[in-house]
Amino acid sequence: MEEVFSRRKVVTPQELRWLNERSDLMGGLQMLSHLGLIAAICVGHYMVMGTWWVLLTGFVLGVSLNFLYAAQHELSHWTVFRTKWLNEWFGRFIGFFMFFPRDFDLIMHYSHHRYTQDWSGDGELVRKPYTLGSYLLWMIGLSYWRNRFMGIIRRAAGIIIEPYIHDNEKAKVIMESRIHILGYILIAGASFWFARWEALTFWVLPILLCKPVHQLQNTIEHLGLSHEHDIMNNTRSTRTNFIMRWLCWQMPYHTAHHSFPSVPFWKLKALNNKIETNVGPVHRMGWIEFQIAVLKKLWAKDESQYPSNEVWVVPKKNGGHFTLEA
Repeated sequence: MEEVFSRRKVVTPQELRWLNERSDLMGGLQMLSHLGLIAAICVGHYMVMGTWWVLLTGFVLGVSLNFLYAAQHELSHWTVFRTKWLNEWFGRFIGFFMFFPRDFDLIMHYSHHRYTQDWSGDGELVRKPYTLGSYLLWMIGLSYWRNRFMGIIRRAAGIIIEPYIHDNEKAKVIMESRIHILGYILIAGASFWFARWEALTFWVLPILLCKPVHQLQNTIEHLGLSHEHDIMNNTRSTRTNFIMRWLCWQMPYHTAHHSFPSVPFWKLKALNNKIETNVGPVHRMGWIEFQIAVLKKLWAKDESQYPSNEVWVVPKKNGGHFTLEA
């Protein structure tokens, strides 16, 4: 079944005004609970040093750190806090520890929303189509971290190759990269000088090694969907539990987020319900279900060989699809 509808048919102007309202309280509770979890895990990680339990605490710490990108993502939308400078401050703070500078993320993510699934404009599609091998390298984090580190170094050297970074934005992206590198050098230098390895133990190693878990969410949101300008068919939501929705800052409601990017994370469930009530079911898969399906597809042929105007990774039982117009 196919239907075309307007965003105006999903929510009324009054409902949209309510959905768009920010809250320092709700944003603060989410931020403090996520940072509090990381702090508590760090304490546990320290207490079990020298035992095999450190593998478990290190894993949980790394997963919690990686999913802080969900916070940075929302901060880049300016939707976490009603007070604007809090979004700015926390965005720069978290971006530093995620190796993902805020100004760069703002520019890249804006292009992602404006040109979702457009190979020539989407900042998340500045890559070659996946083969099975390149996808596995991305999933385990090797090519992901290579791109992050080399990108910061390259931009700090004044070399901008990203097509979505405009001339009037280049200077601040370059300066931001240089500040990040200076910060990383100072932390590394202090660690060697004082022979203290807390930065490695509680930050760098956990976040690097546990990236594959975070990639489960990163890869499910758009891969295997249509490259047409059609939110209902170029964006996928995730079927998961309430704990992981909390850790992801409600980004599993990804179709709702792309439909109305100005709606804060804590109202996405209500927005998703309105979309599914007024329009119909969104594309949705579970993390493991999706990985099995996409690996089977890439085993058969690479991404470039699938139709760009069709959804080619679907659940075994797939219902109808709908089209969302601006």
